Amino acid sequence: MSRFDCIPDKIQCNVSRYWVYNFYQMLYKVGTITAWHTTMFATLLILILASTDILATDYILLVEDSDIYTPCTDGPPGSVSLNEAFDVSEMPVELDEEGIHVSGNITTRWSLPRNYRISAKMSVLHFNRGNWEPTVFNSLTPDFCDAMFNPNLFWYKHWFKNFENRDEIQEKCLATQGTVLVYNPFVVVPRLNNVMGPTLKGRYKVVFLFEAFNEQDERQPSSVCFEITGDAEKIKN
Repeated sequence: MSRFDCIPDKIQCNVSRYWVYNFYQMLYKVGTITAWHTTMFATLLILILASTDILATDYILLVEDSDIYTPCTDGPPGSVSLNEAFDVSEMPVELDEEGIHVSGNITTRWSLPRNYRISAKMSVLHFNRGNWEPTVFNSLTPDFCDAMFNPNLFWYKHWFKNFENRDEIQEKCLATQGTVLVYNPFVVVPRLNNVMGPTLKGRYKVVFLFEAFNEQDERQPSSVCFEITGDAEKIKN
């Protein structure tokens, strides 16, 4: 079980609350986010909200880049960015008083043999005195394709349960080129309220890394790496 692969209702996550608070940065600047990015933000945001019951302050992350997800600055050799791995042009987003309405589809560009294992890693870093420093808040899911439709895991509860063509996605996973992942329309409310803990200050980034391993468990050169960078800001009531 990875640190993210837990049952939020039973609070079975081995994550220190201090770094949980730091991870709350994954919000967005209204008007600059695509539906794909919104879904990723919401998936991780809901997970963190589910893993702590201490509340107090409101925060938002002011994202530096209008594209939200940018190529990794220090990714593995040969890695590609999010927009190189997936076509997200057919996923519209609408903002209103109810939240963010997500619909449409994304198409896989990444291509790997289906018997390859895909691992998913997420790391939070804090910018301090000119350097990006790792935090203790990290996640590793060794077999993402196996985990994404497990009803006890956050991948399913807050992201993959919204896909319409589950059977096709389960068969092909995320690295069969041309696979279309179709969303059932749903609404995301990516608002973070009443967070208690040390005041969030400065720049943070979250790095997402998807890596492939063959049947001999050898890491393959084809990987997907992207990151979000922004400034944590307290919302004034």
